[in-house]
Amino acid sequence: MHVGILGGTGPAGRGLGCRMAAAGIEVTLGSRDKARAEAIARELAATWKDRGLPIRGDTNAGAADADLVVVATPWDGALATVQPLRDQLADKVVVSMVSALVKVGQVLQAVQLARGSFAGTLQAALPRAKVAGAFHHLPAEDLLDLDSGLMADVLVCADDPEAREATLALVESMEGLRPLDAGRLTQAQAIEAFTAVCIAVNIRYKARTYVRMGGI
Repeated sequence: MHVGILGGTGPAGRGLGCRMAAAGIEVTLGSRDKARAEAIARELAATWKDRGLPIRGDTNAGAADADLVVVATPWDGALATVQPLRDQLADKVVVSMVSALVKVGQVLQAVQLARGSFAGTLQAALPRAKVAGAFHHLPAEDLLDLDSGLMADVLVCADDPEAREATLALVESMEGLRPLDAGRLTQAQAIEAFTAVCIAVNIRYKARTYVRMGGI
């Protein structure tokens, strides 16, 4: 499989891309700045040279040519990134790891979007794509550190069966991650909002927390 990550040069995108590449998935980190994406891909490959990571950098348009595409851009610029790529993303599985959060005083709060969630907003903006939500609660630093011992659950939600199954399989292929089917895309509202809770706990305890559900 070839996975492209829009906004792949940010902490979350590069961490996820690194872990995907470690699983043998061909990864393209997308960016507005191709040279920056190429430099970060070379840096990741050099850091883990013993792993032989199949990772490269390109523009966001280049990343959108992949079989499956992950949106990892900041929420307030994500629609501007994907809208010019509508035709490229048609009929593809597009996974949103975006959470719409804003700082209010000293805390982050979820933004109430008209579609309920950013994943729902993305599906409306890309009506021919097959949108899923996933990867929201993962600490970027632990994703990037392939020796971190990460053991996290990833909540996956989607309306389209192909999007659900492809995303669950993608998560399953990555070391340290367990996919959990969280239902339809409407669940993305609660899943995305919980990211603010994870960040607040991390700040309070100076930790890097993640979700792990017992009893399953």
